[in-house]
Parts: sequence; structure tokens; C-alpha cells
Amino acid sequence: MINIAIDGPAGAGKSTIAKELAKRLNITYLDTGAMYRAVALKGLNLGVDVNDEAQVAAFLPSVDLDIRYKDGVQHVYLDGEDVSTAIREHRISRAASDVSRIPAVRLKLVEMQRDLASKYDSVLDGRDITSYVLPNANYKFFITASPEVRARRRLLELEEKGEKVDFSVLLEDIKQRDYNDSHRPFAPLTRTEDSVFIDTSDLSIDQVIETVLSYIKEK
Repeated sequence: MINIAIDGPAGAGKSTIAKELAKRLNITYLDTGAMYRAVALKGLNLGVDVNDEAQVAAFLPSVDLDIRYKDGVQHVYLDGEDVSTAIREHRISRAASDVSRIPAVRLKLVEMQRDLASKYDSVLDGRDITSYVLPNANYKFFITASPEVRARRRLLELEEKGEKVDFSVLLEDIKQRDYNDSHRPFAPLTRTEDSVFIDTSDLSIDQVIETVLSYIKEK
């Protein structure tokens, strides 16, 4: 079984890189962040304060989350509904960061992630894949970029979807998410010593992919 673990902060390009990597290697891609977004969506739909651990823990048992693949593309189902598009709305990003700090949420989703990784040759990306979810992964990478570059990328992504968001708001959100993700007490965002560090600020997607593949081929 081959597992490739990719960690890094929001907007670093992890998902884009992981998807393309999985495609080139003909293995499964698992977007772990989408799972946290689905839990956040459920909480917001219920009118729950996603920062309140007790409120989130109360509805967590009722979360019916399923990951399915159609033509090699991951689809996220929440309570029987395909929410793959809904979870990409800007309002979900901050909420996902909030719920991900709650240990009960991480424990529930990590169990699912490990189970999927044990069944498929796969690429997983997130915040704690190399350190907590799959500490024994065959290959580990930490991918990042400056906050300003990541905010610009997110701005372009949202504009392509027709969403209008101020750059300064996005930049502040990115910085806040970085702080939240790296300072949460349980399974925080961190770079493990055995992870290959790649700064994508001045690199194209193809350049990053080739860099990652070169390490995989070497090993």
C-alpha cells in the first residue's frame, strides 16, 4: 500500500497538487479538508456556534458523512446530499477551521481517513496528515507559500466562481486560519522532520509536481 501525505497551510496549493499527483500516479486522492468543511456546513445549517465545543459535540453523532468517487473525482455527501460545491463557499472556510480545532471532530474524521487510506493507494492532504493521521506514510511533504500569495490565489479562485471578496479580508482570514491551525492543542499544523519542505510562492503547479515526483522516484 502506498500513501503520500501532504500538509501545509490554507491556500498553499495542497489540494491542486495532490489531485494532479494522484492522477499522474493513478492512485486515489482524498481531500481531508472537505470532510471538515462538511461538518462545518452542517453546524451552520443548524445555526450552531461552531466555536462552541459542546454545541458541535452535540450534533456530531448525527453527521452522516460519506466519500464517494465518480470518474476518479471525490464527492462529499452530507446526510445523503452531494455538498461538494456547497462546502467551497467562502463562509465555510473559516467555520471549517473553527470546527477542526475540536478534538471530537478530528477523532471522528481521522478514523474515516485512516480507514480509506488502508484500502487504497492514496494521496491525502490536510494539516495533520504527516504528523497524526498517517505518521508512517511512505512519502511526506510540507507545502506552503507566503500569506499574500495564498490570499491572491484564493481571491482569483473565488472570482472565477462569481464571489466578490475583499483582498484584505482574505489575507486576514488566511493569517487567522494559520494561527488557529498551528495553535490548536490537538493535532496542530506542524512540519515533521521527515517531511520534504516546498515553498510554492514562485513555482508553477507543474514545477511543484515535478519536484514532488523527483523525491518519490529517488526514494
